[in-house]
Amino acid sequence: MNIKQLDAVNAYSQATKQMQPGGLGARDGADGVKADSAFGALVDQAVGDVQKATTTAEVTSAKALVDQADMVDVVTAVSNAEMVVDTVISVRDKVISAYNDILKMPI
Repeated sequence: MNIKQLDAVNAYSQATKQMQPGGLGARDGADGVKADSAFGALVDQAVGDVQKATTTAEVTSAKALVDQADMVDVVTAVSNAEMVVDTVISVRDKVISAYNDILKMPI
């Protein structure tokens, strides 16, 4: 892993912690405003999908180590996790690109 990957892992970890019940959301704070939006729900779902897929891949890999799972299952679970993460990264990149385009617009 290089530094950029570690930074990404840490950022996703912090985002996941903030999305847990009782954690602070993006707009939670002193003003007491809770950010409940369709985009927020989409982000919650995407992070949940990533967590579920990576957990499934880890469990399947662990089962394969003790001969309780076939290698085909491991490869399928890891490929699925990779696809889910790649999808979330693509959406993130598009959102950042759109945000940069908005910043470039004249007022």
